[in-house]
Amino acid sequence: MDQSSGKIYSLHFILLCLSNALFSASFNMMIPELPAYLSKMGGADYKGYIIGLFTLMAGLSRPFSGKLTDTIGRVPVMIFGSLVCVVCSLLYPLVSSVGAFLLLRFFHGFSTGFKPTGTSAYVSDIIPFNRRGEAMGMVGLASTIGMALGPAIGGYMALRWNINVMFQLSAVFALLSVVILIGMKETLANKQRFRLSLLKIKGDEIFEPLVWSPVIICFLTYFSYGAMLTIIPDFGAFLGVANKGMFFTYFTASSIGIRLLAGKVSDRYGRVPVLKISAILMAASMLMMGLAGSPALLMASAVVYGISVGLNSPAVTAWTIDLGQPEHRGRALASMYIAMEVGIGLGAYFSAFVYNNKSTNFPVTFYLFAGITLMATLYLTFFYKKPALVAKECQ
Repeated sequence: MDQSSGKIYSLHFILLCLSNALFSASFNMMIPELPAYLSKMGGADYKGYIIGLFTLMAGLSRPFSGKLTDTIGRVPVMIFGSLVCVVCSLLYPLVSSVGAFLLLRFFHGFSTGFKPTGTSAYVSDIIPFNRRGEAMGMVGLASTIGMALGPAIGGYMALRWNINVMFQLSAVFALLSVVILIGMKETLANKQRFRLSLLKIKGDEIFEPLVWSPVIICFLTYFSYGAMLTIIPDFGAFLGVANKGMFFTYFTASSIGIRLLAGKVSDRYGRVPVLKISAILMAASMLMMGLAGSPALLMASAVVYGISVGLNSPAVTAWTIDLGQPEHRGRALASMYIAMEVGIGLGAYFSAFVYNNKSTNFPVTFYLFAGITLMATLYLTFFYKKPALVAKECQ
């Protein structure tokens, strides 16, 4: 599509944002309820696997989604990701054992392994490079709105009716996301038909070496995200928060507010300065969580954390597109998302390990992950060197 006009708010872009919001709400609405759901099955010791297995599959599927995005097209990859959410959401009420639940969580990860890769590549096709940050901020804003509404809606459904109704509503949201995508115009110029041979991944198709720096930043900053998703529901209950989704509502609401400006700021002042600030704020929010002794303080930390993520996400995604080659945008974005999923998965696993279902371990868990997050700022300050070609393009 033509990028010369400088416009970003086309019908295709608006529809893409709406689809993203529905997709995000679909899989996020169940996250606060799943730890207790698994515990009732007798799997309290496996809470870390709820996020860990999900992100593991998402990471494993990224090389495939990246290659397919660059070959069969952006739209089919997005549709497949949303359809996975539809099927998995309908299957949750049918599982009755810990093993079956964990296996389903594993396959559910296909959804985020495909949908975001296709979405980001689609946006990069229709948006001028000097407004990439702004566009990624708006796409992320739509996802954040879904992330904000999803847990609150899911928590209400589980309290008002039962958790099976929540799973069914999750499937409906994902299906609506698919309906929107079906009518969208493909942006890949030389689209190929799908064939099984495309699923054969060569060694040089797994990772895009030009995007090492965004990969490192994604890994370090999303470590804390995995920890938050895993232990915040228990920490909120420990502090007396009735609705497990309220933390996520405050977090995403603040992220919404900052995303309106964050993308434009990274377009104007550069990706690296924005990412430095976001990492510092993220570490500060983790320290606040460790010190929180009341629901009010926990919600305050959620606001700071939301601001940090709102700054981070559009900047690191636009940075990845800046550094990657146009013909390999799917691969570049897949590389970044692999790092993100690995960070979330390991963060979920190690936070559950350190926490160990003991309330006395909450503070040390948060402090540990604050330190890991600060390593991102140290890398950007002392080790990263901006390529001259990219610096010229993004000024």
